Amino acid sequence: MPSFDIVSELNIQEVRNAIGNTDKEIATRFDFKGSDITVELNDKNKTVTITCDNELQADNVYAIFEKQLIKRGVDLQCLDPKEKVGSGKHTKQTINLKDGLDSDTAKKISKAVKESDLKVSASIQGDKIRVSDKKKDNLQACMAFLKEKSFGVPLQFNNFKD
Repeated sequence: MPSFDIVSELNIQEVRNAIGNTDKEIATRFDFKGSDITVELNDKNKTVTITCDNELQADNVYAIFEKQLIKRGVDLQCLDPKEKVGSGKHTKQTINLKDGLDSDTAKKISKAVKESDLKVSASIQGDKIRVSDKKKDNLQACMAFLKEKSFGVPLQFNNFKD
């Protein structure tokens, strides 16, 4: 029976590359000259921390980081920015990276698939959702349906089997 998996995977290497490109752009920009600016990735916690001298710089660095992620093909729905925190001389902003489907999001996606007019079956299997049907056309219609919806996480479709 034809089937495919719905997953939400973050390419951490592309995030690293985007951070490297952000650092290069910060080094060449005149408005950041002489400022103490860092962009750091914590692989274990899956967070990016931006440290700047003031809030305006933090906003600009975040915009540069977003632009670099778009260039690298990383969906911006995987970003969960937190409030900026000022401490003395520096301003810090932490950005959580969403990787994988949590149970609530998986339930929302599965419910949306079941409530659609499509006659496909969806089952949650850990951090992925398996969708199956007898016809490939119905599976492709399900993919198109899910691409139109927004669940707050980037979705990828893989493991398509005939």
